Amino acid sequence: MSIASGGDAAVVLGEQRVARRDLVDRGARAASALASAGVREGDAIALLLQNDPVYFELIHAAALLGAYVVPLNWHSSADEIRYILSDCTPGALIGHRSLLDAAAGAIPDSLATFVVQHPGGAAVSDVDDWPWRSWEHFRDGFSAWCEPARAPRGTMIYTSGTTGRPKGVRRQPMTAEQFAHNSALLKLIYGIETGMRAYVCGPLYHASPGAFARQAFQHAELVVLQHGFDPEDLLRTVAQHRITHLTMVPTMFVRLLRLSEEVRSRYDVSSIKWVTHTGAACPPEVKRQMIAWWGPVIYETYGATETGPAIGCSSQEWLAHPGTVGRAMAGTTVRIYDKQGAPVGAGEVGEIYLRTQAYSDFTYHNRSEQRREIDRDGLVTCGDVGYLDADGYLFICDRKRDMVISGGVNIYPAEIESVLVNCPGVRDCAVFGVPDEEFGECLVAAVEPDDDRQVTPAKAMEFLQRHVARFKIPKRFLMLDALPREASGKLLKRKLRDAYLQGARIH
Repeated sequence: MSIASGGDAAVVLGEQRVARRDLVDRGARAASALASAGVREGDAIALLLQNDPVYFELIHAAALLGAYVVPLNWHSSADEIRYILSDCTPGALIGHRSLLDAAAGAIPDSLATFVVQHPGGAAVSDVDDWPWRSWEHFRDGFSAWCEPARAPRGTMIYTSGTTGRPKGVRRQPMTAEQFAHNSALLKLIYGIETGMRAYVCGPLYHASPGAFARQAFQHAELVVLQHGFDPEDLLRTVAQHRITHLTMVPTMFVRLLRLSEEVRSRYDVSSIKWVTHTGAACPPEVKRQMIAWWGPVIYETYGATETGPAIGCSSQEWLAHPGTVGRAMAGTTVRIYDKQGAPVGAGEVGEIYLRTQAYSDFTYHNRSEQRREIDRDGLVTCGDVGYLDADGYLFICDRKRDMVISGGVNIYPAEIESVLVNCPGVRDCAVFGVPDEEFGECLVAAVEPDDDRQVTPAKAMEFLQRHVARFKIPKRFLMLDALPREASGKLLKRKLRDAYLQGARIH
């Protein structure tokens, strides 16, 4: 890991401030400690952590050892964690106590497991009546790693892809050329520059916040971590720390724009230079309002865990091509294929396939056959449907699995969601298809109202009638306290649809 100079560079979490040089030193000791626990080159190290500075020392340790880091989604159930641990068979598991306690039944007794102390929490020692050892106590018993660094493997993130159980995206070690391409690409995607002041408000177990944080750690003078997202707190943090770079998801934009003008005007956000957003479609009107508020500092990227970020778009490009997610970055190939597997021309809708030179090839850990299922001509699909315009700008219509065919007509719920989210009184929404005897499928809209609860199905339908074709208006509406989303902002639409069909209460 190449670290930029700057002895005062630090990572901040609440009142905790840790110097970057200290985290690098701890990472070198951590490599020796994990090696003593049996971690070898090519092995996995699992992390069950909330956002915490310790993440950076463990990333550094894994790079020295040539081990894969498997960041676990701490919102997962114990059964889901059990599955991933049994699949990746890590050499060690490091986590926060509350998260380990919740998953205790899923952790094998034979797995070397370590507890990270929460900042300000009670001291953890090996004499406590716990089944796991203190990470700090264990790590600090070793000297710094002094052997040659192994070929770094990076992260192995588990993704559900389009269907089925989560699969670990396991990449081959990068060549020197690929590493150079990768560093250059990520600098372009996230606007990385020496001396930046970065804010990570997404969970580090997700691909984009994790990649941004790792790049920022190497170059920034300050990296601010946050456990969760609160719109006013984000503005307060930007003003307090003079934040220059952020990564966000469109849901965060929506909630920021719901703040009153009085609240917005309290905080100076003029320090912001670069905001990368990804993870979901951004409603065009929401993006216009954010650019008007923060200026042309909003950048979009498109990709997936399998592909990495491969498409990019500046504010100026987006304003010239409203709705686009951008053009292929250098070294990226993108093609659109029809149902028969033939490439289509500009403006024609089909399934999106892409590949970038900035990432080494991958396989799904223990599932190489499923890797072949998403491959076409050396490119891979994220399961999205869209088109390229005449200038090479990519437009996403929707997820392939989310497209609804009603009365023989293709309907893309994302288009309806981008309108409905702007309806007064709607905080969040999702549109999905369910079986229908007459039309094959019909549309259902799930709506999360604002606190004043003024929106009703009739008002939502009336709003949609002014903005979309009649056949795109959902026939049924659900009013929910909260939509099921991951901390990254990703909507769990499959959970929403399944719960609706089963007649169950949705939490």
